[in-house]
Amino acid sequence: MFGFEKKKNNEDTPNAPVVAQLSWGERLKKSLAKTRGQLGGLFHRAKIDEELLEDLESTLLMADCGIEATQWLLEELKSRVKKDRLETPTQLRSALIDLLQALLAPLERPLNIASHTPFIIMIAGVNGGGKTTSIGKLAKHFQKQGKKVLLAAGDTFRAAAREQLMVWGERNDVSVIAQESGDPAAVVFDAISAANARGIDVVLADTAGRLPTQLHLMEEIAKIKRVIQKAEPTGPHEVLLVLDANIGQNAVQQVKAFDKAVGVTGLIITKLDGTAKGGVLAAIARQCPKPVRYIGVGEGIDDLQAFRASEFVAALFEAHDTP
Repeated sequence: MFGFEKKKNNEDTPNAPVVAQLSWGERLKKSLAKTRGQLGGLFHRAKIDEELLEDLESTLLMADCGIEATQWLLEELKSRVKKDRLETPTQLRSALIDLLQALLAPLERPLNIASHTPFIIMIAGVNGGGKTTSIGKLAKHFQKQGKKVLLAAGDTFRAAAREQLMVWGERNDVSVIAQESGDPAAVVFDAISAANARGIDVVLADTAGRLPTQLHLMEEIAKIKRVIQKAEPTGPHEVLLVLDANIGQNAVQQVKAFDKAVGVTGLIITKLDGTAKGGVLAAIARQCPKPVRYIGVGEGIDDLQAFRASEFVAALFEAHDTP
């Protein structure tokens, strides 16, 4: 077992050049520019007709909204056109914004870590989805709240995963509990014991990335959860699933599979960095609603923020800054 303690980096060097940073709202709008452009082009037409509605349906499907969410949105829009006597595409656009906000609002449930100390967060996801990077960003997020954070390198399956997590730990000045080899559940157990001894506020437990079809690995992650419960009967207090926003409807299948295995309590949507389409949140809202705790728009350590439905919808439609 190794504990990697605080090391200074030179990120805060007084003479370092100052680089202008886009605001969070600007970064979010930039990440959703492709979908916003496709949606925006639909509402400059002269009237609401079947062609417009068909093109809107195609655009929503291409934006990864999924069949169920797209059909729901279209049916609701057609109902409003009749009930509210909508005549212009601009009115239709406003109705779509309202519907999307209503659809996504239930997903906006910020994570509350005040209920337990240490608050144990188990993090799952497939390889390449941004899981380990998200752990590093979360560590920084909680540190900004004045919390003491400990990382558990429970991903012993992927080569270099432990080393990657240790780099994030060093970058954030956070201790990492790791082993050269061995049972990932044992690593997490050791981390919880260390957290209790050190007065840690938040434990972030990494787990091996796996596909839902890898049943033996899905059983391993279930074992990690059981071991956490032995170390701390009330834990884990949150099971976060990290999802790559670019995988479309596969995200829905991942939520269902991981939820069945370990009981997912929240989501982190990553890689909303310009290529993602954003509509996958609508698909999740209709088919497997889970709280979206955070969304990520880039590789920077501060590029992870709490999900806010109105802010997200505004970024899909508006070219100017959101308040």
